[in-house]
Amino acid sequence: MPSQGLSLAPRLRYLAARARRIDVGSVIERAKETARDHGKWTPAVLVDMLWSAGFRQVGFQDYVDYDFAILNRAERSTYMTHPVSNELSQKYDDPAYRHLFHDKVAFDRTFSDYLRRDWMVVEDGNAEAVREFTQKHGTIVTKEPVGQAGTGVHRYHASDVSDWDDFHRGLLARGELLIEEVIRQHDDLAAVCPGTVNTTRVTAFFDGETTHILAMAQKFGRGAVSDQMTFGGFYTMLDDDGHAVGPGYDSHGHVHRAHPDSGFVIADFQLPMVDEVKAFVDEVARVVPQIRYVGWDIVVTPEGPVLVEGNWGAGVYENKPSVTGIRTGHKPRYRAAIGF
Repeated sequence: MPSQGLSLAPRLRYLAARARRIDVGSVIERAKETARDHGKWTPAVLVDMLWSAGFRQVGFQDYVDYDFAILNRAERSTYMTHPVSNELSQKYDDPAYRHLFHDKVAFDRTFSDYLRRDWMVVEDGNAEAVREFTQKHGTIVTKEPVGQAGTGVHRYHASDVSDWDDFHRGLLARGELLIEEVIRQHDDLAAVCPGTVNTTRVTAFFDGETTHILAMAQKFGRGAVSDQMTFGGFYTMLDDDGHAVGPGYDSHGHVHRAHPDSGFVIADFQLPMVDEVKAFVDEVARVVPQIRYVGWDIVVTPEGPVLVEGNWGAGVYENKPSVTGIRTGHKPRYRAAIGF
């Protein structure tokens, strides 16, 4: 599609907001960490980080996570970054429809046909329905309607509940208003981490006719209710065939050549049913075509892919050169699909 460019005004607003929130001490610590990891001089790294943030739309954490300190200018230009991703979200995700993705209850209602699991909403007076749902499934996941990075997600076992009225009151009081059946993941995912439902992040752009898959990342948990980094999770990038391109890593400096709990070698991972996943993303991308740039969280089950959530603020998952040996990112794919 023809390039329309990314307008200057949203970029300036984003930079102004970042400047107001900047934590100087945190930036200096990131510079020290990067200099130590790559044998660089801290003041030089700090200046480069600030210059990259101000003139190249590179977030401070992007600079750290994607090893910009060891990349040349041409290599850096191939990496997607959070400021650029934010611009795409602001331009291509209609504000009038964002609440369907932001609110998890609204999301489940909108995409109910693609969840392929039971779910219900906690309301005044439905303690009995909550009991029946929980006892039917044995284990449930509850979610606060608005949350990110796995916050507000909880797991409960029916066998641990003795007073259902009290349990129901607690869910209401804590705002855990959405209950879902636990997803049964494919054996190939369970082989890496059986205690967490491991999601595949597929970042995609729907141009009105075609759904373009921009990047795929496989997230792995550590046995907690979520595979997000706040719960100890990490990820690896996948190639177009769904194979891991290298070990796993996170934004806290941890590298996992093998899963710390199962011992599974991350570089050996192959996403099952990858063609079905791509077709599934094409289906869900057409449900709300006004939200065109989305980070879809998918889980492959024995019966096929199911939808966990869609993120209209798609975020960024990218290669880490010091871990994978790959010194280029996915930005050319974004440019080819979106035309910015």
